[in-house]
Amino acid sequence: MVMNQHAIQNLTLFDLLARSWRRPSAIADLRFSADGSTVAFTCVDGTVAIAAVADQEPPESRIRVSGDLGRTTIRPRERPQAPLIATAALADGDVPLASYLSSGFLVGTAAGEAVHLAADGNMMETLVKIDGPVVAVDHNPRTAITAVSNRQDVFLARGQGDAVRLRHDATPSTDALAFSPGGRRLAHGLGDGLSIWAVDGDATPIRDVSFSARPVSIRWSGDGTWLACGLEAGGFALVSAADGRIDLVEGFPSPVRTLCWSLPENALFASGAFRIAGWSMTAPPLDGDTSGALETGRAGLVPVETVAAHPEKKLIAAGYANGRITIAQIGARDELLVRPLGSAVTALAWSGDGRHLAVGAVDGTAAIVTFPAQMFK
Repeated sequence: MVMNQHAIQNLTLFDLLARSWRRPSAIADLRFSADGSTVAFTCVDGTVAIAAVADQEPPESRIRVSGDLGRTTIRPRERPQAPLIATAALADGDVPLASYLSSGFLVGTAAGEAVHLAADGNMMETLVKIDGPVVAVDHNPRTAITAVSNRQDVFLARGQGDAVRLRHDATPSTDALAFSPGGRRLAHGLGDGLSIWAVDGDATPIRDVSFSARPVSIRWSGDGTWLACGLEAGGFALVSAADGRIDLVEGFPSPVRTLCWSLPENALFASGAFRIAGWSMTAPPLDGDTSGALETGRAGLVPVETVAAHPEKKLIAAGYANGRITIAQIGARDELLVRPLGSAVTALAWSGDGRHLAVGAVDGTAAIVTFPAQMFK
């Protein structure tokens, strides 16, 4: 009995709140579906695994408040969780992924197709077919436009129409691309830089900008006024969509693998430092200005690998190279420790309602952490 009590005392929030699965290879990326009902995990072996978000043992059903002390406890899960639905290998490495329609996804394959992957794991219609493997894909539901890249060229398709190649005079594109929130503009890598296009009519180039290194990720701000691009070597670039002004934010001890925007706080956050690095966009980090820096969470000895901003609250989730997962209040040192240690965290994302945090890790762990409604007041 003493052992059982000791074991329960040693359970982490992750143990109590997460549904966790183990895939045969590392998780590369993950996405929630548009309606929040499913989450897809891509793996480095080219497979995609899908989990239902609905929790059969929600935390509220396992919480108990003792009458005498008013102490709140939560009992561990008792039921086995439903298995993941997994696809066959679709590529030699990890598969590019975007949410599509309400509960499905678009996946890029080695055969040059962008295919609708339904929530039940079935491959549905092919939206785009190009030569060469698809290395990047994005889809905007407002405009029903899909963009794909085969690393040499970028193609646009409307609905299930023919793919049209964006015409370039410059060097080949890279494998990063993203639509603006409204879907009227597309940004994609162009060598050691970025190309921004208007795509609401015939695709027309707006501007090309140059960086010091190749962009590996592109994130538009929620209002479409800024782009943040993680660079292959050294920090990230911040680009004003209106005038093309660029600023490089450097000095990170490890690569900036992920960037995210907090809508409630109008702030930008980056991985790659020994703490959660963030800036208020009321004083953006331009020309070395640090007045907008938001000291968030606690500094440590292990770099942050990935960050994800809560959609509704002033909170940031961070995953570390040592498997630690924390949730911090923006601009404060307070942290909620979700998991103290484990395999390096490769991907984090919040559901649209902010109730669930999806987690991917190097050891193939795919998890959904479901928080009680009263957890983040």
